[in-house]
Amino acid sequence: MCEKLSELIFNNISDGIFTVDENCRITSFNRAAEKITGFKVDEAIGKHCFDVFRTEICHKQCALKDTLRRHDPIENARVTIITRDGHEVRISVTTTLLKDEKDNIVGAVEFFRDISEVEHLRNSLGQKKALSEIISVSQAIQEIISTLPDIAESECNVLILGPSGSGKELFAQVIHNLSPRRYGPYIKLNCAALPAALLESELFGYTKGAFTDAKRDKPGQFSLANDGTLLLDEIGDMDVSLQVKLLRVLNNGEYLPLGSAKTLHTNARIIATTNADLQSLIANGHFREDLFYRLNVVEIQIPPLRERPEDIPLLVHHYLKIFQKKSRKTITRMSSDAMALFRKCPFTGNVRELENAIEHAFVMCHGDEILVEHLPQHIIARGSMTTSPSRSSQGDKEMILEALERHQGNKSRAAADLGMHRSTLWRKLKTLGIEI
Repeated sequence: MCEKLSELIFNNISDGIFTVDENCRITSFNRAAEKITGFKVDEAIGKHCFDVFRTEICHKQCALKDTLRRHDPIENARVTIITRDGHEVRISVTTTLLKDEKDNIVGAVEFFRDISEVEHLRNSLGQKKALSEIISVSQAIQEIISTLPDIAESECNVLILGPSGSGKELFAQVIHNLSPRRYGPYIKLNCAALPAALLESELFGYTKGAFTDAKRDKPGQFSLANDGTLLLDEIGDMDVSLQVKLLRVLNNGEYLPLGSAKTLHTNARIIATTNADLQSLIANGHFREDLFYRLNVVEIQIPPLRERPEDIPLLVHHYLKIFQKKSRKTITRMSSDAMALFRKCPFTGNVRELENAIEHAFVMCHGDEILVEHLPQHIIARGSMTTSPSRSSQGDKEMILEALERHQGNKSRAAADLGMHRSTLWRKLKTLGIEI
């Protein structure tokens, strides 16, 4: 009776369960295991577990083998199995030893469950969170955002072009966060910050005695970025002699640490960024054309902030929240005049310059509203240079219409977005002849 009850429980548990002997041959296989894997019990019994589960780690780091060898249980390891009909299924695995009444090890048991839906939900939420870090309503930026999940999933090399301060590093980080490598390392290296010799040792590493101060072996960034992403920032400033060695890595993943005769391999994904005109550098012999095409599997061009002024109110409110938390000041908005000045400023330093201007204003402002006088003088000067009565009215009109469009015609929300009182917005609508 007890044996029948045990079998009944075994076959009605929702988790997949199977047991193996000391040679990893399956000795029992429940109904949930049949359902998840597609293999019937009579097909599984007597086979090695790796013949049934066919996971990506079966022959390298099998959970059951580790448990039998080390006598340590494994909890909630995530692996992907291939079902009988060839589909990939994500499962969570827990293993423990099986012992007889004399405490002798006779095998192991594995509990597993299908977590495909949970993983899909987690990935969807992670994708939304990653993409939400890019603050923009610009059509050009939205088109880039729509391609990021596909670019990230492909794991190909990416070249991100754009002026200084436009957010190239943010896009690189989002690509990594969306990619299958998101749990691996993400390493950034500024190619403009180091001389060629030092940059070479940082990239490839070195062995003890390679040069005077090399007291020990040091792994390079290509080694540290294995299974992850290596961001080469300002790639246009890399010395041509070093570009040749980088090309070899991109061709076959091989490189030599300084002072070593042993070739090492890396599978790091490369994302490169630059504010330089690489085509001009190629024409002048300062950048290798073959390296350009190796890096430029997918190209992303980030437009400067002056080409997307509709993003300025969103960015202003984003940084208002950030600096409010940092400074613990009660500043909650920017005056309409200050916002209008921001809209007219060309922001040659792009988003980084805008961020710095707001941080400056937080230092100078002691009330709850940022006024024109709280802004940096160069912002006031540049914004005022482009201001004339007619252009000011046209700029105000465009700014108000964009805010109303963002908030589906809700005047209270649009006024808050523009940093003005609702009654002020009403007056401006009347003055500018805007009918809503």
